[in-house]
Amino acid sequence: MNTPHQGKPALSFWQIWNMSFGFLGIQMGFALQNGNASRILTDYGAEVESLSWFWLVAPLTGMIIQPIIGYWSDRTWSKRLGRRRPFFLAGAILACTALILLPNADQFTSVFPALLVGAGFLMLMDASFNVSMEPFRALVADNLPESQSTLGFSIQTALIGIGAVIGSFLPWILNNWFGVPNDLEGVKVQPNVIYSFYFGAAVFMIAILWTIFKTKEYSPDERVQMGIISEEKIKEKFTIPKTMWKLGAVQFFSWFGLFCMWVYTTTALREHTYGLPPIDELKNAGELTANAGIIKAQLKQSEDLGDWIGILFGIYNGVSAIFALIMPWLASKFGKAKTHFIALTMGGIGLILTYFMPDKYMMIIPMVLIGIAWASILAMPYAMLSGVIPAQRMGIFMGIFNFFITLPQIVSALFSGPIVKHLFDNNAIYALILGGVMMLLAGIITLFIRNEN
Repeated sequence: MNTPHQGKPALSFWQIWNMSFGFLGIQMGFALQNGNASRILTDYGAEVESLSWFWLVAPLTGMIIQPIIGYWSDRTWSKRLGRRRPFFLAGAILACTALILLPNADQFTSVFPALLVGAGFLMLMDASFNVSMEPFRALVADNLPESQSTLGFSIQTALIGIGAVIGSFLPWILNNWFGVPNDLEGVKVQPNVIYSFYFGAAVFMIAILWTIFKTKEYSPDERVQMGIISEEKIKEKFTIPKTMWKLGAVQFFSWFGLFCMWVYTTTALREHTYGLPPIDELKNAGELTANAGIIKAQLKQSEDLGDWIGILFGIYNGVSAIFALIMPWLASKFGKAKTHFIALTMGGIGLILTYFMPDKYMMIIPMVLIGIAWASILAMPYAMLSGVIPAQRMGIFMGIFNFFITLPQIVSALFSGPIVKHLFDNNAIYALILGGVMMLLAGIITLFIRNEN
């Protein structure tokens, strides 16, 4: 006689919060990377047209590691740490190590050039982030009933936004509130950036440990009782649902646009909005006595604008945290696909508007619009996906879905540099406009998604 399945119980707000809290630390690390990696690499000597090549590290490591971690986390069970939590812990240890090492890459120049060492630490950082991050998506889908999936991913997005705001603001806060310098001569990476990475590493580890100790995972026996998986292991043909392919196309164009923003916003603000010379020219021209005062003032302004990029990125992440809280209501009223379409359209418009902003303060307007898109990108595709993939393969499917995030970043990294150099005549602002067009296209594709659950 078969016992009726009881299904997954609904969780409280705070249970979902604790389950996703580790993402606050992960995204704080990502925010420090996104806001400062291009700045650090240019400090070590990278040229603007080559920046996208260094950023290849992130999607390549994600493409390789996330499906592997998803596959093994589906097959892992530990009485002490469960299914997904062992990977959280391993990734956190490696990520914290990389966060400490990246801004200190010049300390290893006796072996390799600082730029090469920095790229290596960036690769370690990305690999570690992916080890921790991939199981979080699967954990939410594992533990929540379908009726709470949008809420679960929205809370996760809110925590991502909070972590990203803190991480993005840190260099500016340390400089302006605590007097940590950002304009020392004779150093590769300024102290306010270095200490921001140290603080980020500490928060990363604390947040991951919070989730590990505060979250319960269902054992294999409990999953059978709830009807999540069958007691008999039935061999199913591995097929990717049509909805996942459509969501993949949406993700491709969305993340292409985001990648353009992360790589080129710093340069666009410095050179297009404020008309400053390239950072490498400023640093190499500092010894010319006739223009020493002007060069020093421009270099200081350039470093201040680098800090301001962290503020701007913090703003869009803050907006995403707020918008995430109303997304479940919007999705219930308009549907997940239409909600995502509206958000992506606003994000595309925001990226295009960066061209017309006259100063760094007006750049806040585009960031608000981009923040709305970012909230939806982090939640809606996963909420739609979790309802159409098999529960026993949640980890591997979430890992494969990551291909549609990493592939556009690889394409952008390979081609955006030559496009900026040869087609846009080294005007990085046009890369942001290109990203906006891509995001608008992603919104249009969303309208063709019919099966949301």
